[in-house]
Amino acid sequence: MKILFTNLSFDVYTGTQSVTRDLSVALTRAGHQVTIYSPWLGPIASGVRASGVAVTDDLFSLDDAPDIIHGHHHEPLMQALLRFPATPAISLCHDATGPEDTPFAFPRIRRYLAVDQRCQARVERELGKAAGPVEIVPNAVDTVRFQPRAPLPERPRRALVFSNYARDKTHLPAVKKACRQAGIALDVMGSAAGTASDRPEDVLPEYDLVFAKARCALEAMAVGNAVVLCDFAGVGPYVTAADFDAMRPKNFGRALLTEPLSAGALLKQIWRYDASDAAALSARVHAEASLSSAVERWESIYSEVIAGFDAAQQDRQAESRATIDYMTRWHYSRRQEWEREQVRRLKRIPIVGKPIGWMGRWAVDRWKFFD
Repeated sequence: MKILFTNLSFDVYTGTQSVTRDLSVALTRAGHQVTIYSPWLGPIASGVRASGVAVTDDLFSLDDAPDIIHGHHHEPLMQALLRFPATPAISLCHDATGPEDTPFAFPRIRRYLAVDQRCQARVERELGKAAGPVEIVPNAVDTVRFQPRAPLPERPRRALVFSNYARDKTHLPAVKKACRQAGIALDVMGSAAGTASDRPEDVLPEYDLVFAKARCALEAMAVGNAVVLCDFAGVGPYVTAADFDAMRPKNFGRALLTEPLSAGALLKQIWRYDASDAAALSARVHAEASLSSAVERWESIYSEVIAGFDAAQQDRQAESRATIDYMTRWHYSRRQEWEREQVRRLKRIPIVGKPIGWMGRWAVDRWKFFD
């Protein structure tokens, strides 16, 4: 199959960039022709190209229409739909609140999917019946890259905060305090701290305990680290093998971060450290959340969508209406005002409102790049 991925940016490895990189490389190795389109490219593009995946910021550089568009983020997805007017698409929601992941109705989007239950609820809430059944396709991990480490010690000696948001104005002070009280050395890996790595699989085996959420947490579990769910939004539980089935549909993410940020809340989870259970959890991740299994699932989804699409039956008038609706919603002034209102709401959140608002303001400013 010829598969076109869309992503709002492809400059540094954050959530959707990492998902796009891993899945596109794996699909290419499985024999498919994959292209990534993003209006904003950066250093990671050359590394992905070296793996055999085409990366472009110009849709008109593509001469052949793809068989299917795998859409992340509404703006580049709409651009791809307009560039290839006879190609079906799927839309995958990665964020339950972010403006870039706002779902929109379009006749050629034949399947709406989500990485977790919060994202699923968002798509169902915002699109209603137009979304159809919204399937959850949870994140997977490249179990070839993220190999199990040596057995953990009986008690943790070294810990790592694995998050692009970790800084002194977010959750880092609480984690530092908890680790200091527990007598555990702490390091940080993430872009806000200036310590991001494009090869986390080489870094994670050096640590016993990892504070992370979502995809970062899943990668740490695959390595065999003990994992406490934590990020700027709050503190979640220590992850055990018995919890895996219940937590995975929540993407080990925001829905599980139910405790306020505090050293006390973190210490309660640190004391649950269990070296043998971390090894059992790693085995479950390798057996049930591998990238190879995810590729098979995506191949099935793509094939079903392509087989069920008949270009001769397209409703051009409905597509025109959907395009006008999209442009009306997202033209410059209305979009900017919507974003400012989201930032104002975030700032009202007790304790963490200001740092989250700062990140929201950063996101709004970043969006101006496209105007």
